[in-house]
Amino acid sequence: MAPAPVLKLTGITKRFGALVANDAISLQLQAGEVLALLGENGAGKSTLVSILFGHYSADEGDIEVFGQPLPSGQPRAALAAGIGMVHQHFTLADNLSVLDNVMMGSEPWWQPFSRRSAARAKLRDVAQRFGLPVAPDAKVGNLSVGERQRVEILKALYRGARILILDEPTAVLTPQESEALFATLGQMVAGGLSIIFISHKLGEVLRVSHRVAVLRGGKLVAEAPSAGTSQAQLAQWMVGHAVSTTQRRPSAQRQPGASVGAAVCTLDAVSTAGSGRDRLDGVSLELRAGEIVAIAGVSGNGQLALADLLCGTRAASQGSAQFLGKALPASPARLVTQGVARIPEDRHAVGLIGDLSVWENAVSERLRSPAFSTALWIRRRAAQAHAARIVRAFDVRGGGPQSAARSLSGGNMQKLILGRALVAPDAGVSAAPAPKLIVAHQPTWGLDIGAVAYVQQQLLAARDAGAAVLVISDDLDEVLALGDRVAVMHAGQLTGALPAGAWTREAIGLAMAGGGIGGALTPALSPNEREEEK
Repeated sequence: MAPAPVLKLTGITKRFGALVANDAISLQLQAGEVLALLGENGAGKSTLVSILFGHYSADEGDIEVFGQPLPSGQPRAALAAGIGMVHQHFTLADNLSVLDNVMMGSEPWWQPFSRRSAARAKLRDVAQRFGLPVAPDAKVGNLSVGERQRVEILKALYRGARILILDEPTAVLTPQESEALFATLGQMVAGGLSIIFISHKLGEVLRVSHRVAVLRGGKLVAEAPSAGTSQAQLAQWMVGHAVSTTQRRPSAQRQPGASVGAAVCTLDAVSTAGSGRDRLDGVSLELRAGEIVAIAGVSGNGQLALADLLCGTRAASQGSAQFLGKALPASPARLVTQGVARIPEDRHAVGLIGDLSVWENAVSERLRSPAFSTALWIRRRAAQAHAARIVRAFDVRGGGPQSAARSLSGGNMQKLILGRALVAPDAGVSAAPAPKLIVAHQPTWGLDIGAVAYVQQQLLAARDAGAAVLVISDDLDEVLALGDRVAVMHAGQLTGALPAGAWTREAIGLAMAGGGIGGALTPALSPNEREEEK
Protein backbone atom coordinates (compact mmCIF):
# COMPACT_ATOMS: atom_id res chain seq x y z
CA MET A 1 0.00 0.00 0.00
CA ALA A 2 1.12 3.54 -0.75
CA PRO A 3 1.98 5.55 2.38
CA ALA A 4 -0.65 7.94 3.64
CA PRO A 5 -0.09 11.56 2.51
CA VAL A 6 1.05 14.10 5.08
CA LEU A 7 -1.25 16.68 3.47
CA LYS A 8 -4.47 16.09 1.59
CA LEU A 9 -6.64 18.79 0.00
CA THR A 10 -10.01 17.65 -1.32
CA GLY A 11 -12.28 19.79 -3.49
CA ILE A 12 -11.02 23.16 -2.23
CA THR A 13 -13.16 25.97 -3.64
CA LYS A 14 -12.94 29.67 -2.81
CA ARG A 15 -15.05 32.47 -4.30
CA PHE A 16 -14.67 36.22 -4.07
CA GLY A 17 -18.02 37.43 -5.36
CA ALA A 18 -18.33 36.22 -8.95
CA LEU A 19 -14.64 35.33 -9.11
CA VAL A 20 -13.81 31.66 -8.47
CA ALA A 21 -10.22 31.86 -7.22
CA ASN A 22 -9.96 28.11 -6.46
CA ASP A 23 -12.21 25.65 -8.25
CA ALA A 24 -12.48 22.18 -6.65
CA ILE A 25 -8.72 21.70 -6.23
CA SER A 26 -7.53 18.35 -4.86
CA LEU A 27 -3.86 17.75 -4.06
CA GLN A 28 -1.71 15.47 -1.95
CA LEU A 29 1.78 15.84 -0.47
CA GLN A 30 3.88 12.90 0.66
CA ALA A 31 6.47 12.71 3.43
CA GLY A 32 9.92 13.81 2.25
CA GLU A 33 8.54 15.23 -1.01
CA VAL A 34 9.08 18.60 -2.68
CA LEU A 35 5.94 19.61 -4.55
CA ALA A 36 6.29 22.63 -6.85
CA LEU A 37 3.12 24.73 -7.09
CA LEU A 38 3.07 26.70 -10.34
CA GLY A 39 0.73 29.06 -12.12
CA GLU A 40 0.61 32.39 -13.88
CA ASN A 41 -0.34 35.56 -12.05
CA GLY A 42 -3.91 35.25 -10.75
CA ALA A 43 -4.00 31.46 -11.20
CA GLY A 44 -5.01 30.89 -7.56
CA LYS A 45 -1.71 29.88 -5.92
CA SER A 46 -1.77 32.58 -3.24
CA THR A 47 -5.41 31.90 -2.40
CA LEU A 48 -4.79 28.15 -2.05
CA VAL A 49 -1.77 28.67 0.19
CA SER A 50 -3.67 31.25 2.26
CA ILE A 51 -6.43 28.68 2.83
CA LEU A 52 -3.88 26.06 3.80
CA PHE A 53 -2.22 28.43 6.30
CA GLY A 54 -5.55 29.56 7.76
CA HIS A 55 -5.67 33.12 6.43
CA TYR A 56 -8.77 32.30 4.36
CA SER A 57 -11.60 29.85 4.88
CA ALA A 58 -12.56 27.63 1.95
CA ASP A 59 -16.16 27.82 0.77
CA GLU A 60 -16.08 24.11 -0.03
CA GLY A 61 -13.69 21.22 0.52
CA ASP A 62 -11.59 19.72 3.29
CA ILE A 63 -7.95 19.64 4.39
CA GLU A 64 -6.27 16.82 6.30
CA VAL A 65 -2.82 17.12 7.87
CA PHE A 66 -1.20 13.86 8.98
CA GLY A 67 -4.61 12.21 8.80
CA GLN A 68 -6.37 14.79 10.98
CA PRO A 69 -8.86 17.41 9.74
CA LEU A 70 -7.49 20.96 9.72
CA PRO A 71 -9.88 23.58 11.15
CA SER A 72 -10.70 26.27 8.60
CA GLY A 73 -9.46 29.85 8.87
CA GLN A 74 -7.26 29.36 11.94
CA PRO A 75 -3.53 30.14 11.48
CA ARG A 76 -2.82 28.85 15.01
CA ALA A 77 -4.36 25.51 14.08
CA ALA A 78 -2.16 25.34 10.97
CA LEU A 79 0.95 26.07 13.04
CA ALA A 80 -0.08 23.50 15.63
CA ALA A 81 -0.60 20.92 12.88
CA GLY A 82 2.99 21.41 11.72
CA ILE A 83 2.56 23.79 8.76
CA GLY A 84 5.13 26.57 8.42
CA MET A 85 5.48 29.25 5.78
CA VAL A 86 8.42 31.37 4.64
CA HIS A 87 7.21 34.42 2.72
CA GLN A 88 9.11 36.06 -0.11
CA HIS A 89 9.34 39.29 1.91
CA PHE A 90 10.93 38.56 5.26
CA THR A 91 9.14 39.44 8.51
CA LEU A 92 12.10 39.95 10.82
CA ALA A 93 12.98 42.66 13.33
CA ASP A 94 16.38 44.01 12.23
CA ASN A 95 17.17 45.49 15.65
CA LEU A 96 16.77 42.15 17.47
CA SER A 97 19.01 39.11 17.62
CA VAL A 98 18.44 35.88 15.73
CA LEU A 99 17.34 34.19 18.95
CA ASP A 100 14.88 36.97 19.78
CA ASN A 101 13.35 36.77 16.29
CA VAL A 102 13.01 33.00 16.47
CA MET A 103 11.45 33.08 19.94
CA MET A 104 9.06 35.94 19.18
CA GLY A 105 5.48 34.78 19.72
CA SER A 106 6.49 31.27 20.74
CA GLU A 107 6.01 31.71 24.48
CA PRO A 108 2.73 32.36 26.34
CA TRP A 109 2.24 35.97 27.47
CA TRP A 110 1.48 34.90 31.04
CA GLN A 111 4.80 33.08 31.47
CA PRO A 112 6.69 34.98 34.22
CA PHE A 113 10.10 34.81 32.52
CA SER A 114 11.62 33.88 29.18
CA ARG A 115 13.34 30.50 28.96
CA ARG A 116 16.19 31.75 26.77
CA SER A 117 18.70 29.04 27.69
CA ALA A 118 16.34 26.27 26.66
CA ALA A 119 15.39 28.21 23.53
CA ARG A 120 19.03 28.72 22.59
CA ALA A 121 19.74 25.00 22.97
CA LYS A 122 16.68 24.11 20.90
CA LEU A 123 17.65 26.60 18.17
CA ARG A 124 21.18 25.19 17.96
CA ASP A 125 19.78 21.65 17.74
CA VAL A 126 17.35 22.54 14.93
CA ALA A 127 20.05 24.49 13.06
CA GLN A 128 22.48 21.57 13.25
CA ARG A 129 19.91 18.95 12.31
CA PHE A 130 18.80 20.76 9.15
CA GLY A 131 22.13 22.26 8.10
CA LEU A 132 21.22 25.88 8.80
CA PRO A 133 24.20 27.37 10.65
CA VAL A 134 23.48 30.69 12.33
CA ALA A 135 24.79 32.69 15.29
CA PRO A 136 21.94 33.03 17.84
CA ASP A 137 23.22 36.36 19.20
CA ALA A 138 23.89 38.03 15.84
CA LYS A 139 21.76 41.08 15.12
CA VAL A 140 19.47 40.37 12.16
CA GLY A 141 20.16 43.80 10.64
CA ASN A 142 23.81 42.79 10.17
CA LEU A 143 23.05 39.54 8.34
CA SER A 144 23.19 38.95 4.59
CA VAL A 145 19.97 38.24 2.71
CA GLY A 146 20.78 34.53 2.56
CA GLU A 147 21.38 34.44 6.32
CA ARG A 148 18.08 36.22 6.95
CA GLN A 149 16.28 33.62 4.90
CA ARG A 150 17.90 30.94 7.06
CA VAL A 151 16.46 32.68 10.12
CA GLU A 152 12.97 32.68 8.54
CA ILE A 153 13.23 28.95 7.88
CA LEU A 154 14.51 28.33 11.40
CA LYS A 155 11.53 30.25 12.82
CA ALA A 156 9.20 27.75 11.17
CA LEU A 157 11.26 24.68 12.11
CA TYR A 158 11.67 25.89 15.70
CA ARG A 159 7.87 25.85 15.99
CA GLY A 160 7.76 22.23 14.85
CA ALA A 161 6.95 22.64 11.16
CA ARG A 162 6.91 19.35 9.28
CA ILE A 163 5.36 20.83 6.15
CA LEU A 164 7.12 23.95 4.88
CA ILE A 165 5.75 26.35 2.27
CA LEU A 166 8.46 28.37 0.50
CA ASP A 167 7.16 31.35 -1.51
CA GLU A 168 9.67 32.49 -4.18
CA PRO A 169 12.59 31.51 -1.92
CA THR A 170 15.37 32.49 -4.35
CA ALA A 171 13.90 35.82 -5.49
CA VAL A 172 16.43 37.95 -3.59
CA LEU A 173 19.36 35.54 -3.33
CA THR A 174 22.68 35.56 -5.13
CA PRO A 175 23.43 32.47 -7.26
CA GLN A 176 25.77 31.22 -4.53
CA GLU A 177 23.10 31.70 -1.86
CA SER A 178 20.59 29.87 -4.04
CA GLU A 179 22.98 26.93 -4.35
CA ALA A 180 23.36 26.86 -0.57
CA LEU A 181 19.56 26.90 -0.19
CA PHE A 182 19.16 23.96 -2.57
CA ALA A 183 21.69 21.98 -0.54
CA THR A 184 19.75 22.86 2.62
CA LEU A 185 16.47 21.72 1.05
CA GLY A 186 18.08 18.39 0.28
CA GLN A 187 19.05 17.95 3.92
CA MET A 188 15.60 18.99 5.10
CA VAL A 189 13.84 16.51 2.84
CA ALA A 190 16.27 13.77 3.89
CA GLY A 191 15.27 14.58 7.46
CA GLY A 192 11.61 13.85 6.67
CA LEU A 193 10.34 17.37 5.96
CA SER A 194 7.80 17.92 3.17
CA ILE A 195 7.99 21.12 1.11
CA ILE A 196 5.66 23.09 -1.13
CA PHE A 197 7.91 25.14 -3.42
CA ILE A 198 6.41 28.18 -5.20
CA SER A 199 8.57 29.82 -7.87
CA HIS A 200 8.46 31.42 -11.31
CA LYS A 201 11.96 30.12 -12.10
CA LEU A 202 11.17 26.96 -13.99
CA GLY A 203 14.74 25.69 -14.13
CA GLU A 204 14.93 25.79 -10.34
CA VAL A 205 11.54 24.13 -10.05
CA LEU A 206 12.64 21.12 -12.11
CA ARG A 207 15.90 20.92 -10.23
CA VAL A 208 14.58 20.85 -6.65
CA SER A 209 11.10 19.29 -6.90
CA HIS A 210 9.93 15.71 -7.12
CA ARG A 211 6.54 16.60 -8.56
CA VAL A 212 4.81 19.66 -10.06
CA ALA A 213 1.21 20.85 -9.82
CA VAL A 214 0.03 23.61 -12.15
CA LEU A 215 -2.93 25.93 -11.61
CA ARG A 216 -4.58 27.96 -14.34
CA GLY A 217 -7.69 30.06 -13.92
CA GLY A 218 -8.25 28.68 -10.43
CA LYS A 219 -8.23 25.04 -11.57
CA LEU A 220 -5.66 22.29 -11.25
CA VAL A 221 -4.75 21.64 -14.90
CA ALA A 222 -1.70 19.39 -14.59
CA GLU A 223 0.23 17.16 -12.21
CA ALA A 224 3.40 15.36 -13.25
CA PRO A 225 6.72 14.04 -11.95
CA SER A 226 9.45 16.65 -12.40
CA ALA A 227 11.74 14.08 -14.02
CA GLY A 228 11.00 14.00 -17.73
CA THR A 229 9.10 17.31 -17.73
CA SER A 230 10.56 20.27 -19.65
CA GLN A 231 10.41 23.98 -18.96
CA ALA A 232 8.51 24.44 -22.23
CA GLN A 233 5.86 21.96 -21.10
CA LEU A 234 5.49 23.71 -17.72
CA ALA A 235 5.11 27.08 -19.44
CA GLN A 236 2.46 25.71 -21.78
CA TRP A 237 0.48 24.26 -18.87
CA MET A 238 0.70 27.57 -17.02
CA VAL A 239 -0.59 29.85 -19.79
CA GLY A 240 -2.52 27.41 -21.99
CA HIS A 241 -0.36 27.77 -25.11
CA ALA A 242 3.24 27.50 -26.22
CA VAL A 243 5.47 30.31 -24.96
CA SER A 244 8.65 31.48 -26.63
CA THR A 245 11.10 32.82 -24.08
CA THR A 246 13.20 35.89 -24.78
CA GLN A 247 16.36 35.00 -26.66
CA ARG A 248 19.32 37.27 -26.18
CA ARG A 249 20.10 39.32 -29.27
CA PRO A 250 22.63 42.15 -29.54
CA SER A 251 21.65 45.76 -30.02
CA ALA A 252 21.91 47.18 -33.52
CA GLN A 253 24.52 49.46 -32.00
CA ARG A 254 26.67 46.39 -31.34
CA GLN A 255 26.50 44.93 -34.83
CA PRO A 256 29.86 44.81 -36.67
CA GLY A 257 30.65 48.20 -38.18
CA ALA A 258 27.90 50.04 -36.31
CA SER A 259 28.74 53.05 -34.18
CA VAL A 260 27.79 53.24 -30.52
CA GLY A 261 24.77 55.41 -29.78
CA ALA A 262 25.15 58.86 -28.27
CA ALA A 263 25.11 59.24 -24.51
CA VAL A 264 21.59 60.04 -23.31
CA CYS A 265 22.30 60.12 -19.58
CA THR A 266 25.62 60.29 -17.76
CA LEU A 267 26.41 59.92 -14.07
CA ASP A 268 29.88 60.86 -12.84
CA ALA A 269 30.79 59.99 -9.22
CA VAL A 270 27.22 60.62 -8.07
CA SER A 271 26.23 60.23 -4.44
CA THR A 272 22.84 60.79 -2.85
CA ALA A 273 21.69 61.44 0.69
CA GLY A 274 20.17 58.51 2.56
CA SER A 275 20.64 56.09 5.39
CA GLY A 276 21.94 52.52 5.36
CA ARG A 277 22.09 51.15 1.82
CA ASP A 278 19.31 53.35 0.44
CA ARG A 279 21.75 55.70 -1.26
CA LEU A 280 24.31 56.00 -4.03
CA ASP A 281 27.99 56.25 -3.19
CA GLY A 282 30.16 57.55 -6.01
CA VAL A 283 28.27 55.89 -8.88
CA SER A 284 29.40 56.45 -12.47
CA LEU A 285 27.32 55.20 -15.40
CA GLU A 286 26.68 56.05 -19.03
CA LEU A 287 23.38 55.19 -20.74
CA ARG A 288 23.50 55.30 -24.52
CA ALA A 289 20.86 55.40 -27.24
CA GLY A 290 19.97 52.01 -28.65
CA GLU A 291 21.40 50.04 -25.74
CA ILE A 292 20.14 48.26 -22.63
CA VAL A 293 22.21 48.48 -19.47
CA ALA A 294 21.04 45.91 -16.92
CA ILE A 295 21.78 46.32 -13.22
CA ALA A 296 21.97 43.16 -11.10
CA GLY A 297 22.11 43.06 -7.33
CA VAL A 298 20.35 41.96 -4.19
CA SER A 299 17.36 44.23 -3.59
CA GLY A 300 18.02 47.04 -1.12
CA ASN A 301 21.56 47.92 -2.18
CA GLY A 302 20.88 51.33 -3.71
CA GLN A 303 18.83 50.33 -6.75
CA LEU A 304 15.86 52.41 -5.57
CA ALA A 305 18.09 55.47 -5.12
CA LEU A 306 19.40 55.06 -8.67
CA ALA A 307 15.91 54.73 -10.16
CA ASP A 308 14.64 57.70 -8.12
CA LEU A 309 17.54 59.85 -9.28
CA LEU A 310 16.94 59.10 -12.95
CA CYS A 311 13.19 59.68 -12.60
CA GLY A 312 13.62 63.02 -10.83
CA THR A 313 12.29 62.12 -7.40
CA ARG A 314 15.71 62.27 -5.75
CA ALA A 315 18.59 64.74 -6.22
CA ALA A 316 22.32 64.10 -6.31
CA SER A 317 24.21 65.41 -3.27
CA GLN A 318 27.62 65.04 -4.95
CA GLY A 319 28.89 64.43 -8.46
CA SER A 320 27.45 65.25 -11.85
CA ALA A 321 24.25 63.89 -13.40
CA GLN A 322 23.34 64.91 -16.95
CA PHE A 323 20.45 64.13 -19.28
CA LEU A 324 20.73 65.08 -22.97
CA GLY A 325 23.78 67.20 -22.19
CA LYS A 326 22.14 69.26 -19.44
CA ALA A 327 21.92 68.92 -15.68
CA LEU A 328 19.44 66.20 -14.72
CA PRO A 329 16.51 68.02 -13.09
CA ALA A 330 15.01 66.75 -9.84
CA SER A 331 11.56 67.11 -11.37
CA PRO A 332 9.54 64.08 -12.52
CA ALA A 333 7.14 66.24 -14.56
CA ARG A 334 9.98 67.90 -16.52
CA LEU A 335 11.69 64.58 -17.17
CA VAL A 336 8.48 62.98 -18.48
CA THR A 337 8.02 65.86 -20.95
CA GLN A 338 11.67 65.52 -21.98
CA GLY A 339 11.27 61.84 -22.81
CA VAL A 340 11.92 59.80 -19.65
CA ALA A 341 9.56 56.84 -19.20
CA ARG A 342 9.53 55.23 -15.78
CA ILE A 343 8.45 51.83 -14.52
CA PRO A 344 8.65 52.11 -10.71
CA GLU A 345 9.35 49.19 -8.42
CA ASP A 346 6.41 49.77 -6.05
CA ARG A 347 3.29 49.66 -8.20
CA HIS A 348 0.93 50.18 -5.26
CA ALA A 349 2.53 53.17 -3.52
CA VAL A 350 4.23 54.84 -6.50
CA GLY A 351 3.01 53.33 -9.75
CA LEU A 352 -0.76 53.78 -9.50
CA ILE A 353 -3.46 55.60 -7.56
CA GLY A 354 -5.86 52.83 -6.60
CA ASP A 355 -8.96 55.02 -6.23
CA LEU A 356 -8.62 56.45 -9.74
CA SER A 357 -9.85 54.60 -12.81
CA VAL A 358 -7.69 52.69 -15.26
CA TRP A 359 -7.98 55.47 -17.85
CA GLU A 360 -7.06 58.18 -15.34
CA ASN A 361 -3.96 56.24 -14.32
CA ALA A 362 -3.09 55.55 -17.98
CA VAL A 363 -2.78 59.29 -18.73
CA SER A 364 -1.73 60.54 -15.29
CA GLU A 365 1.88 61.25 -16.25
CA ARG A 366 0.90 62.97 -19.52
CA LEU A 367 -2.29 64.66 -18.45
CA ARG A 368 -1.05 68.11 -19.51
CA SER A 369 -0.10 66.84 -22.96
CA PRO A 370 -2.18 68.32 -25.82
CA ALA A 371 -3.20 64.75 -26.58
CA PHE A 372 -5.27 64.61 -23.40
CA SER A 373 -6.10 68.14 -22.30
CA THR A 374 -6.54 71.76 -23.28
CA ALA A 375 -6.22 74.84 -21.10
CA LEU A 376 -9.84 74.36 -19.95
CA TRP A 377 -10.76 70.69 -19.98
CA ILE A 378 -9.58 67.08 -20.25
CA ARG A 379 -10.05 65.24 -23.53
CA ARG A 380 -11.78 62.31 -21.86
CA ARG A 381 -12.63 60.46 -25.05
CA ALA A 382 -9.00 60.53 -26.24
CA ALA A 383 -7.74 59.55 -22.77
CA GLN A 384 -10.14 56.63 -22.54
CA ALA A 385 -9.26 55.48 -26.07
CA HIS A 386 -5.57 55.58 -25.12
CA ALA A 387 -6.28 53.49 -22.01
CA ALA A 388 -8.24 51.00 -24.13
CA ARG A 389 -5.20 50.62 -26.43
CA ILE A 390 -3.00 49.87 -23.42
CA VAL A 391 -5.51 47.34 -22.07
CA ARG A 392 -5.58 45.53 -25.42
CA ALA A 393 -1.85 45.72 -26.15
CA PHE A 394 -0.74 44.55 -22.71
CA ASP A 395 -3.66 42.20 -22.00
CA VAL A 396 -4.68 44.04 -18.82
CA ARG A 397 -7.34 41.80 -17.31
CA GLY A 398 -9.83 42.42 -14.53
CA GLY A 399 -11.49 45.59 -15.76
CA GLY A 400 -11.83 48.12 -18.54
CA PRO A 401 -10.83 51.79 -18.75
CA GLN A 402 -13.61 52.80 -16.34
CA SER A 403 -12.67 50.28 -13.62
CA ALA A 404 -10.89 51.38 -10.46
CA ALA A 405 -7.18 50.55 -10.61
CA ARG A 406 -7.32 48.90 -7.19
CA SER A 407 -9.63 46.23 -8.61
CA LEU A 408 -6.78 44.88 -10.74
CA SER A 409 -4.48 42.11 -9.56
CA GLY A 410 -0.86 43.01 -8.89
CA GLY A 411 0.33 41.58 -12.19
CA ASN A 412 -2.32 43.47 -14.15
CA MET A 413 -1.39 46.69 -12.34
CA GLN A 414 2.15 46.12 -13.58
CA LYS A 415 0.92 45.65 -17.13
CA LEU A 416 -0.96 48.97 -16.94
CA ILE A 417 2.18 50.77 -15.72
CA LEU A 418 4.24 49.22 -18.51
CA GLY A 419 1.70 50.26 -21.11
CA ARG A 420 1.63 53.81 -19.76
CA ALA A 421 5.41 54.01 -20.12
CA LEU A 422 5.76 52.35 -23.52
CA VAL A 423 2.59 53.18 -25.46
CA ALA A 424 2.73 56.72 -26.88
CA PRO A 425 -0.50 58.68 -27.49
CA ASP A 426 -2.06 58.15 -30.91
CA ALA A 427 -0.18 60.23 -33.47
CA GLY A 428 -3.57 61.13 -34.98
CA VAL A 429 -4.44 63.01 -31.80
CA SER A 430 -1.09 64.58 -31.04
CA ALA A 431 2.36 63.55 -32.19
CA ALA A 432 4.28 62.13 -29.22
CA PRO A 433 7.99 61.35 -29.32
CA ALA A 434 9.16 57.89 -28.39
CA PRO A 435 10.86 57.68 -24.96
CA LYS A 436 14.54 58.71 -25.00
CA LEU A 437 15.27 57.00 -21.67
CA ILE A 438 13.33 54.13 -20.09
CA VAL A 439 14.00 53.39 -16.42
CA ALA A 440 12.56 49.94 -15.79
CA HIS A 441 12.80 48.89 -12.13
CA GLN A 442 11.67 45.27 -11.72
CA PRO A 443 9.68 45.49 -14.98
CA THR A 444 8.37 41.92 -14.95
CA TRP A 445 7.82 41.49 -11.22
CA GLY A 446 4.61 39.54 -10.60
CA LEU A 447 3.93 38.71 -14.25
CA ASP A 448 3.28 35.26 -15.66
CA ILE A 449 5.75 33.71 -18.06
CA GLY A 450 3.84 34.74 -21.17
CA ALA A 451 3.57 38.37 -20.05
CA VAL A 452 7.24 38.38 -19.06
CA ALA A 453 8.26 37.39 -22.58
CA TYR A 454 5.98 40.07 -24.06
CA VAL A 455 7.30 42.83 -21.79
CA GLN A 456 10.91 41.89 -22.46
CA GLN A 457 10.27 41.98 -26.21
CA GLN A 458 8.78 45.48 -25.80
CA LEU A 459 11.89 46.68 -23.98
CA LEU A 460 14.08 45.21 -26.72
CA ALA A 461 11.90 46.90 -29.36
CA ALA A 462 12.24 50.25 -27.55
CA ARG A 463 16.01 49.77 -27.52
CA ASP A 464 16.05 48.97 -31.22
CA ALA A 465 13.97 52.10 -31.86
CA GLY A 466 16.76 54.17 -30.32
CA ALA A 467 15.87 54.51 -26.64
CA ALA A 468 18.42 54.17 -23.89
CA VAL A 469 17.07 51.54 -21.49
CA LEU A 470 18.09 50.88 -17.90
CA VAL A 471 16.77 47.60 -16.49
CA ILE A 472 17.12 47.06 -12.74
CA SER A 473 16.19 43.51 -11.81
CA ASP A 474 16.64 40.90 -9.09
CA ASP A 475 16.19 38.20 -11.76
CA LEU A 476 19.62 37.20 -13.04
CA ASP A 477 18.13 35.40 -16.04
CA GLU A 478 16.39 38.64 -17.05
CA VAL A 479 19.57 40.66 -16.58
CA LEU A 480 21.54 38.33 -18.84
CA ALA A 481 18.75 38.04 -21.42
CA LEU A 482 18.26 41.80 -21.84
CA GLY A 483 21.50 43.57 -21.00
CA ASP A 484 23.89 44.66 -23.74
CA ARG A 485 26.07 45.77 -20.85
CA VAL A 486 25.71 44.54 -17.28
CA ALA A 487 26.76 46.13 -13.99
CA VAL A 488 26.26 44.98 -10.41
CA MET A 489 25.18 47.15 -7.48
CA HIS A 490 26.22 46.46 -3.91
CA ALA A 491 25.97 48.72 -0.86
CA GLY A 492 25.24 51.79 -2.99
CA GLN A 493 28.23 51.27 -5.29
CA LEU A 494 28.37 50.07 -8.88
CA THR A 495 30.84 47.93 -10.80
CA GLY A 496 31.85 48.88 -14.28
CA ALA A 497 29.22 48.15 -16.94
CA LEU A 498 30.77 45.38 -19.05
CA PRO A 499 29.42 43.61 -22.14
CA ALA A 500 27.06 40.87 -20.98
CA GLY A 501 29.29 38.19 -22.49
CA ALA A 502 32.15 39.22 -20.20
CA TRP A 503 30.23 38.07 -17.12
CA THR A 504 29.60 34.61 -15.75
CA ARG A 505 26.79 33.87 -13.32
CA GLU A 506 29.38 33.08 -10.67
CA ALA A 507 31.15 36.39 -11.18
CA ILE A 508 27.87 38.29 -10.93
CA GLY A 509 27.01 36.41 -7.76
CA LEU A 510 30.38 37.30 -6.27
CA ALA A 511 29.91 40.97 -7.13
CA MET A 512 26.37 40.90 -5.69
CA ALA A 513 27.91 39.76 -2.40
CA GLY A 514 30.48 42.57 -2.47
CA GLY A 515 33.38 40.81 -4.20
CA GLY A 516 35.04 41.82 -7.46
CA ILE A 517 36.04 40.44 -10.84
CA GLY A 518 38.95 41.05 -13.18
CA GLY A 519 38.89 44.63 -14.40
CA ALA A 520 35.50 45.47 -12.88
CA LEU A 521 36.26 45.43 -9.21
CA THR A 522 33.58 46.59 -6.84
CA PRO A 523 34.85 49.89 -5.37
CA ALA A 524 36.52 49.66 -1.99
CA LEU A 525 34.18 50.18 0.93
CA SER A 526 34.35 53.34 3.00
CA PRO A 527 35.02 53.05 6.75
CA ASN A 528 31.28 53.41 7.41
CA GLU A 529 30.49 50.67 4.88
CA ARG A 530 33.09 48.36 6.43
CA GLU A 531 31.47 48.88 9.82
CA GLU A 532 28.04 48.08 8.38
CA GLU A 533 29.37 44.95 6.65
CA LYS A 534 30.51 43.66 10.04
